[in-house]
Amino acid sequence: MLLLAVSFISSVYGAVLVSSAARVYGGSQVAVQLLAIAIGVAAYVVTSLIDVDILADKYKLLFAAGALIISTLFIWGVEGDTGNRAWLRFLGIGIQPAEFVKLLYIIILARVISERRDRRTLNAPGSVLRLAGVFAAYFALLLLSSRDLGSALVYAFILAAMMFIGGVYLRWFALAGAALAAACPLIWRFLSENQRLRILVLFDSSIDPKGLDAMWQVNQSKLAISSGRFLGQGLYKGRMTQSDLIPQQHSDFIFSAAGEELGFIGCAAVILLLMALVGRCLYVGVRSNSSLGLLVCSGIASMLVFQTLENIGMCLGLTPVIGLTLPFFSYGGSSVVTTYIAMGLVSGVKMRPKPVRYRNM
Repeated sequence: MLLLAVSFISSVYGAVLVSSAARVYGGSQVAVQLLAIAIGVAAYVVTSLIDVDILADKYKLLFAAGALIISTLFIWGVEGDTGNRAWLRFLGIGIQPAEFVKLLYIIILARVISERRDRRTLNAPGSVLRLAGVFAAYFALLLLSSRDLGSALVYAFILAAMMFIGGVYLRWFALAGAALAAACPLIWRFLSENQRLRILVLFDSSIDPKGLDAMWQVNQSKLAISSGRFLGQGLYKGRMTQSDLIPQQHSDFIFSAAGEELGFIGCAAVILLLMALVGRCLYVGVRSNSSLGLLVCSGIASMLVFQTLENIGMCLGLTPVIGLTLPFFSYGGSSVVTTYIAMGLVSGVKMRPKPVRYRNM
């Protein structure tokens, strides 16, 4: 109930921020957000009852299902607000497949790592290549089908975090870093011109010397956050938030709305709630006395950590603008429901009894 309570408080807080940031659009986004919260809470309850060990045993089927879901973007993918073909739309409802597949991906990695760890073959070349192959398949599908670099980077961070916690030797990370450096030119070719500029402008201010092009959105966000000072200008009273001066503020830049209208206190509350969720995920994983449970919870925690750091970082001009949502706070039904399902999986790990081999410990 603690995890559900913190999740619910976070999502309701996010809905309030969305209601303010989307006010200039008529506020219809709030209804979508509230519906997503309702579906998410129901999904949390259902997934809490799922035995992740049984689900993980079907990891080959999960891998095929995840690849098939992402592949639907080749046929039915449509562009979202970020310009990526990362969405499926049916009857006016938008679904982002990469969000839901993240959870299948975490379970697959947890199953492979825990199995190889129990066999004491985790650091064998075959085991590491198998993990790399799972990631490479999804990474390639995401870039080829949608050019969704943001989601692809989340997948990469999850892999690194779970391998580290699982006990993969550091020399494999060094080798992976070298392989990534070699692959960068190839990956760069698949990025759009807009995506390249968003990355390069962080290191070369001459690309946008007046801050009116690639840096416009970020500069507006920084101005809004700084103008909020300690207590903010008041909910629904932010000058920039209520004037639609920050593009996509209700989704990717929701943190700037918290900063302008609720000040440092509002921003601190967002960060503390997300830290509480991460901490609870890790606590449940460690206390599970199960390598699979630990890895599932750690994978979900790493997903929250990366998205939080990247989203807040881009609002502050520290990281590239790559269209990642702030978990529970940003507008987006797929993101909210997926995060609730993820929390449900963590809750399920806590509800399961200890594996037989650990019960006498």
